[in-house]
Amino acid sequence: MIAFLVRRTLLVGLTTFVISIISFLAIQLPPGDFATTYVQELLLGQAAGASASRLSDPAIEAQIRHDLGLDRPPIVQYSKWAWRVLHLDFGNSIEHGKKVTEVVGQRLLNTVVLALGTILFTWVLAVPIGIYSAVKHNTVGDYAVTFVGFLGLAVPEFLLALALLWIGFAYFDLSVGGLYSPEYLEASWSSGRVIDLLKHLWIPAIVLGTSGTSGLIRILRNNLLDELSKPYVVAARARGVPEWRLVLKYPVRIALNPFISTLGYLFPFLLSGSVIVSVVLSLPTLGPTMLRALLGQDLYLGAAIVLMLGVLTVIGTLISDILLVVFDPRIKIEE
Repeated sequence: MIAFLVRRTLLVGLTTFVISIISFLAIQLPPGDFATTYVQELLLGQAAGASASRLSDPAIEAQIRHDLGLDRPPIVQYSKWAWRVLHLDFGNSIEHGKKVTEVVGQRLLNTVVLALGTILFTWVLAVPIGIYSAVKHNTVGDYAVTFVGFLGLAVPEFLLALALLWIGFAYFDLSVGGLYSPEYLEASWSSGRVIDLLKHLWIPAIVLGTSGTSGLIRILRNNLLDELSKPYVVAARARGVPEWRLVLKYPVRIALNPFISTLGYLFPFLLSGSVIVSVVLSLPTLGPTMLRALLGQDLYLGAAIVLMLGVLTVIGTLISDILLVVFDPRIKIEE
């Protein structure tokens, strides 16, 4: 196990290095840069006249680009940025005018909490329902679960968010948007703020976890049905092993492989998939911040968020590999 962890850790470092290069260069692929976007926004806000003519002067744009260091070769920009990242300094957000860590700090915490809440909601529902659907297959209960699952897969997340907003306002006179009440938005962390967060967390967790829950129920049901028909299960049943003990001993452990193996991309999937939902529900997560950084070509902020996504994916994959070895007796570690 130690040799396995060492190899995986070295691969994590190498993969993170490659991701950092891709994330930094990908932000620079669209034509123009932040200076171009900044001047265009100023021109749109200025009335026609001498000031607008002055802003349209290419020399002004070139000066802005020089002041921000955007006129240097990409390899030079990346080298300086990577050296700062090694010291946990992701640079300054050009648009926000402050350090990237200050911009993403609270939003990253909110995103991780929301992702963990969504995963918990998904697993708590999908595992028992999937087991029940497999054990009771071709019954009324199985058909009902299948029908509801297809509905969950078919309904877009943003539409479900809009429906919950309307129901909360129309029937309960409640605003279900956001992750905090107004009095806790800028408050320091305390037990009251944590409780307030938990009160608001269930709505976005349901919205983001509905389609994932429906998909995992179908996967677990089909995998478990396949395992229950194998000879070792038939033999154990013939020896009189109690049914539920028989099901939970090995078939469920093996059928849970898709749950564990998908941990690697759950965090970035929830982040990228929650952009529209975060806008609809006014959630202070990284999704809208990343969208704004990409649209405004905020180089250091966008590169830092994409890098964080990549690191979360790599760490999630490492955790998945370790859990697969623990849960699946068929998987052996090559020393």
